[in-house]
Amino acid sequence: MATVEYERVLPAVKHVGEVAKTYFLRQAVKQGFDDAAFVDRRGRLSEGSIWNLAFWDGDAVIWPVAEMLSGTTMGIVRRQLDRLGMAQRFQEVTLADLPTLSGAVVMNSWTPGVAVHRIGSVPLPNAPAFLELLHRAYQAEEAVAPWSTRGA
Repeated sequence: MATVEYERVLPAVKHVGEVAKTYFLRQAVKQGFDDAAFVDRRGRLSEGSIWNLAFWDGDAVIWPVAEMLSGTTMGIVRRQLDRLGMAQRFQEVTLADLPTLSGAVVMNSWTPGVAVHRIGSVPLPNAPAFLELLHRAYQAEEAVAPWSTRGA
């Protein structure tokens, strides 16, 4: 992922008219990246163009602390990781922190985790156990449609 200094307007609210996300995604692709990771004015990684970011230290899932849109999939995964007793924490993550981490993913409504192999010039290790954990947590969520007769 390319890094871009960007902070969304009203980051906690999902809304239309965010042309900057598409612009920065396209600029990243022109530079040979798959997408862009946003860095705020304090140097903290926040999210991707249409993705939430999550990191792995080998023992715990790290959720970045910065202004961002917290996605539905992120909420499901966090809830289920709690249920599974998996360690999670929130912390500011900067580019300087990346070499100390054991993996990174992006997630959105399409998937609970796609591996990120590089952010900016910093390579990130493969973390198949991290990916498997996120997918397992997501699959543990039991979605019950409001019209379901289950439990009636």
